[in-house]
Amino acid sequence: MNSYAVIILAALIFDYLLNLIADRLNLKALQGSVPPEMEGIYEPARYQQSQDYTRMTTQLGILSSTLTLGVTLLFWFSGGFNILNQWILGWGLGVLPSGLAFIGILALLRGLLSLPFSLYSTFVIEERFGFNRTTPRVFFSDLAKSVLLSVLFGAPLLAALLGLFEFAGSHAWILAWMVATAFIFFVQFITPTWIMPLFNKFKPLDEGDLRERIFSYARSVEFPIENVFVIDGSRRSSKSNAFFTGFGKHKRIAFFDTLIAKHSVPELVAVLAHEIGHYKKGHIVQGMIVSILHLGLMLFLLSFLIGQPGLYEAFFMKNRPLYAGFIFFSMLLIPLEFLLGLFLQMLSRHNEYAADRFAAETIESPEFMIAALKKLSSHNLSNLTPHPLYALLNYSHPPVLQRVLAIRRSAADARRA
Repeated sequence: MNSYAVIILAALIFDYLLNLIADRLNLKALQGSVPPEMEGIYEPARYQQSQDYTRMTTQLGILSSTLTLGVTLLFWFSGGFNILNQWILGWGLGVLPSGLAFIGILALLRGLLSLPFSLYSTFVIEERFGFNRTTPRVFFSDLAKSVLLSVLFGAPLLAALLGLFEFAGSHAWILAWMVATAFIFFVQFITPTWIMPLFNKFKPLDEGDLRERIFSYARSVEFPIENVFVIDGSRRSSKSNAFFTGFGKHKRIAFFDTLIAKHSVPELVAVLAHEIGHYKKGHIVQGMIVSILHLGLMLFLLSFLIGQPGLYEAFFMKNRPLYAGFIFFSMLLIPLEFLLGLFLQMLSRHNEYAADRFAAETIESPEFMIAALKKLSSHNLSNLTPHPLYALLNYSHPPVLQRVLAIRRSAADARRA
């Protein structure tokens, strides 16, 4: 084993063991009684369900990650990458078709490996706890659409990147960065109006008190809004959510129908205020900038490492096709991606606190925001007491109790001021 192989193997094992430890600690951190702050919202029976739900999803995740690691190592050390490449080279295709086939087959194999776990999660665990409303037909239809979209959009982008690194010389990474950045903006532009409707129906919010209160609030914070949409989330799950996506005239705020059914009008306005808070605080633009800078850094590092013979020798390759280097590079960067991931999760949690504060300060009462968060956690069987290490590694949003306490502190500071 050369140094590249040692780094990648150590990173894979470290990542697996760290997440395994975090999972175990998270299960041990489960508490038998409802935290005082949530009494009256989380009934004892419902709270017990949340504990069971956390245990089952965690155990499934451990099994999935264990199998994935085992299969990855078996494929690697049995020479699977080289065998696959030699097989594809025998087809007599050009460089770009061979690269698309190599990466596409690996993606397909990974998808097939994860499919049984996705099926079990949806039709066993989610079904058991009353969340699942997805039929097998909808499940496989969504899967087919996702694969088709990956081919229609991902294949041309991948071909462009492969072609640039193959033929554009030392400036390939800059050109690739420009192409990938343009692709990101293109996808952001078309997602709200073209891609998302392929999976869900969006309809304008009906006339009534909720619509009037939403538009009144939007005017009060000088947020231009043409419409608010209701998404048929109940077609797949009884869980609740709301989201903001897109830019300019194509930005879209949507409430799940399940959210509207379970919350009062002031609570729904609070949820909307939180989403608008992300926009007003610049989090949407910030996220785009961070993504683009991250992409540029990855492509810059790729330009240095993709030609290193040792990287291919680490995977027992007889040839050194650049398309295989894309895969090996992604594995080599696991330690850096881990550190970047921690930073991005911390940034996301910071932004969630900021959006909560914006909502609490601009709605009628911060208690409506608190009530909305509490109900959401109860309806979705959220774990109220995650272990700090688990939250650090996995949570893009702060735990709900921490969010509630932060809103109360902010409200108290505002009163004193």
